[in-house]
Amino acid sequence: MLEVTGVTKRFGGLTAVAEASLEARSGEITALIGPNGAGKTTLFGIVAGFIPADRGSVRFAGEEIRGVPPHRLARRGLVRTFQIVQPFAGLSVRENIAVGCQLRQASRSAALAEAEDVARRVGMAELIDRPVGALTIAGRKRLELARALATRPRLLLLDEVMAGLNPREIAEMVPLIRAIRDSGVTLLLTEHVMQAVMSLAERVYVLNDGRIIAEGRPAEIVTDARVIEAYLGHGAAERLRGRLAFGAARA
Repeated sequence: MLEVTGVTKRFGGLTAVAEASLEARSGEITALIGPNGAGKTTLFGIVAGFIPADRGSVRFAGEEIRGVPPHRLARRGLVRTFQIVQPFAGLSVRENIAVGCQLRQASRSAALAEAEDVARRVGMAELIDRPVGALTIAGRKRLELARALATRPRLLLLDEVMAGLNPREIAEMVPLIRAIRDSGVTLLLTEHVMQAVMSLAERVYVLNDGRIIAEGRPAEIVTDARVIEAYLGHGAAERLRGRLAFGAARA
């Protein structure tokens, strides 16, 4: 579904992304993780058409899309959410979702009707006529997800959709994301809630200092020394192995 090959982006003398390559396979959930400042948001922005890459290829459904603007990508079925949710403040939940529906619906009345179906999918049916200012953080996250789903995406990029949620809200979001995948939408997500990532993703890519340093199944990633050191610092993997060996010897 999505193939990113050798993508590089520099901002002046800073290389934010360096020769990054990843793949999101059709019908799967793929995760892009990494410590703060690793370049995840920049890479997401490149894939979604918001940031121009200096070099490399981005292919969606077999076609090169590097440099295609976001509104055209949305019509092709590639849509992203944003970590900082910015709904249309003067509109209701229904009207916010209907804005996304109008990408495919010609009339306002049809968009408003479809918005109700989308709200039901994300668990917002009871909130549909409330002003967005009355929503909690969790409600706003669901609204952001609903607005993206309203465009009928084939590939959905989720940018830290669980950021700011408490454990109960995260537990409620995980099956919702699975249900979106099961409905036929391919997902690429970036997230700091590792328990959710490891529960959801079929494949994980790890970005550090702009470079992909590891990829594999979640069980492989959590034991990779390069990943441990990226998150915990130089020598952390060796220290962790030492503690585990000491604990085993004491047992």
